[in-house]
Amino acid sequence: MPHPRIRLMRLPDADATVDLPSYATPGAAGADIRANLPQEARADGILLAPGQRALIPTGLAMEIPEEWEVQIRPRSGLALKHGITLANSPGTIDCDYRGPLGVILINLGDQPHRIAHGERIAQMVVAPAPQAQFDEVAEIGDTRRGAGGFGSTGRG
Repeated sequence: MPHPRIRLMRLPDADATVDLPSYATPGAAGADIRANLPQEARADGILLAPGQRALIPTGLAMEIPEEWEVQIRPRSGLALKHGITLANSPGTIDCDYRGPLGVILINLGDQPHRIAHGERIAQMVVAPAPQAQFDEVAEIGDTRRGAGGFGSTGRG
């Protein structure tokens, strides 16, 4: 599989000292993304109350090659330890989007949680995304599973 090149651009108001997305280990599928908060929020961070969601800026825009997407996914440590996850997981960034990259975080925990400037808040996975052709037909083929859904294959 080819290694796509994602072109990243720091936005004019971004803090250039915040690390760009990077893989934490050689086998990591997701690259960590960091909060790049507005100047007025950098010292104190952004406090997420239980049940609250917020769009957290990353200070980046990107150019994704055609037929690829970037998926934004939660960080497991934030989810387990603090109940911080993504409101739209996984989030999809299409190859033709060129606006600011923001991450919609939600606090599902029972305590407020402060998002610090420069903190790792999510991870991005680069994946192929070819567009399909949709053909309307009068009937579709059958399978062993058939129309069984939502637990139809059993438990465990």
